[in-house]
Amino acid sequence: MNRDTIIGFALIAAVLIGFSWWNQPSAEQIEAARKQDSIAAVMQEQAEKAKKVAAKSVADSSAVDTTAVDTTAMFHAAQNGTSQKIVLKNDKLELTLDTKGGVIKKAVIKNYKSIDGSNNVTLFDGDDQQLNFMLAGKQENIVTADMFFTPTNVTDTTVTMLAQAAGGSEVALNYRLGKDYMLSLSLQTKGLAGFFAPSYKEMEIEWTDHCRQQEKGFSFETRYTGLFYKEANDGSTDNLPETSDKTKQIEERLDWVAFRNQFFSVALISKDDFAANSTLSSVQDEKGSGYLKQFDAKLKTAFDPTGQNASEFEMYIGPNDFRLIQDVEQQSAFGKDLDLEQLVNLGWWLLRWINRWFTLYVFDWLTGFGFNMGIVLILITILLKVITFPMVKKSYMSSAKMRVLKPKFEEATKQYDKPEDQMKKQQEMMSLYSKYGVSPLSGCLPMLIQMPIWLAMFFFVPNAIQLRGESFLWMSDLSTYDPILEWGKNIWGIGDHLSLTCILFCAAQLIYTWFSMQQQKDQMVGQQADQMKVMQWMMYIMPLMFFFIFNDYSSGLNFYYFISLFMSAAIMYTLRKTTNDAKLLAILEANYQANKNNPKKQSGLAARLEAMQKQAEEMQKQRNNRR
Repeated sequence: MNRDTIIGFALIAAVLIGFSWWNQPSAEQIEAARKQDSIAAVMQEQAEKAKKVAAKSVADSSAVDTTAVDTTAMFHAAQNGTSQKIVLKNDKLELTLDTKGGVIKKAVIKNYKSIDGSNNVTLFDGDDQQLNFMLAGKQENIVTADMFFTPTNVTDTTVTMLAQAAGGSEVALNYRLGKDYMLSLSLQTKGLAGFFAPSYKEMEIEWTDHCRQQEKGFSFETRYTGLFYKEANDGSTDNLPETSDKTKQIEERLDWVAFRNQFFSVALISKDDFAANSTLSSVQDEKGSGYLKQFDAKLKTAFDPTGQNASEFEMYIGPNDFRLIQDVEQQSAFGKDLDLEQLVNLGWWLLRWINRWFTLYVFDWLTGFGFNMGIVLILITILLKVITFPMVKKSYMSSAKMRVLKPKFEEATKQYDKPEDQMKKQQEMMSLYSKYGVSPLSGCLPMLIQMPIWLAMFFFVPNAIQLRGESFLWMSDLSTYDPILEWGKNIWGIGDHLSLTCILFCAAQLIYTWFSMQQQKDQMVGQQADQMKVMQWMMYIMPLMFFFIFNDYSSGLNFYYFISLFMSAAIMYTLRKTTNDAKLLAILEANYQANKNNPKKQSGLAARLEAMQKQAEEMQKQRNNRR
């Protein structure tokens, strides 16, 4: 690995740290976001207005002309009532609906440990989440959040919420809970065609969620919590920035919008799509509040005022489990390619491909044996090392060749120590590389081989819900950090704890860096060795930078990196101890004797580099002659 490559990796690390710092919202941005009018405030204002109009309406509305009277008078009876709770449940999900507003007020996902130690996760409760349907009448609006509904057809998995109006008119919300995490919902009116303008074809939806903190690590969970959406007609899936406050108007039609925690999501799906120009916003909460972010979605979708066709929706309320979401998506009655599994963050396109078609299958195969999740991570590491070992060994042997040839290179190029002779020195080096049959760049191959896998696991492990709540050795939960020391006060760059697995990871990185630097130093010649001494300290700073980045990351991810680096260092040490330098040098000398008098046999990268250098030198001579 040459100097430029080393500088490149150092700059990449610096860019990653700088990018994380730069994307933090300023105090001004947070304050401005908090001052924005919330949807809840708008709903409150509409409710007060509706009550005032209702107070002035006539008491007897049984013989009303529906083409002339406002909706508030028609729904006067629905403006008053008593809140009741209706529970829909199956073996995996329990939903509590409130007759005030007719929508879900509480969602409990069963058989997943909560942050307080119970066996069920309360995803939202009370005013944490609000869903409001608004229909614009000729004189006044119908706002479901202001209305009291009457429950009918109640079973464990179904209910119809009716808001009764004068003259037999009504608004109906129909719910049906599937066998696991999919809920069907529809809104339909009866006898209200005269209340709407002839051209009225869309209703508005206001959906908000004050996203609860479900995991121990606030900063880490916040990083993986966001507002996601999918464009209609097989469009792409995207999300608002997860590390800053953002309000965005989406110009395309949408299949669904989802509020995603690190490990759980609520997705609202529309059969007829959400209309273009939806407004989505995400605002971060402060640590210690018990909440992560405030999500808001202002949507529109198709509405039939004649009541012949219902506005149909589906809601996924469940864990971010890739295979499970794939199965649940098959239950959708809308016939769309929803691609809801995108809620599980498997990384960017190449990394997602690796995780989607390799890591997931290996993970499923190993977990199928019932192994502890810590053992699964170790076995995945061993498997990856076995797969990459032939390439790593080949790369190491290339570096070993450079090491045993170092004395010969130094002897052959010692006359080119003057600055003006550096091109000649490089040309001589390229010639020797070609004759001995070695490549100066092969030593970088191990890092290039491991980098995509490392990055793929960087996304896979923190999003693997199977690690949530799983213990291994001293780690009580592989999905969050494992503190050996906590002090209760946040320190910039470190946080409020020290994670043991992060310390082990950084220590293993330091050992691996030492082995790598020794290998590089053993093959550097002349001025290259001097430059390596200058650059060496940058490589040793890398583990320190990793500590500040990974201290609040999950212990499972840090443990994987620790095991991977430890095995890499062990492999490198073993290869070094088992390599016979004398035998290797003899083979290289045989190559030299075969090639030195037969230039046509010289091939490979070294030969091409030598030819390029000669061409560059010739061009330089021509430019000098023109002067």
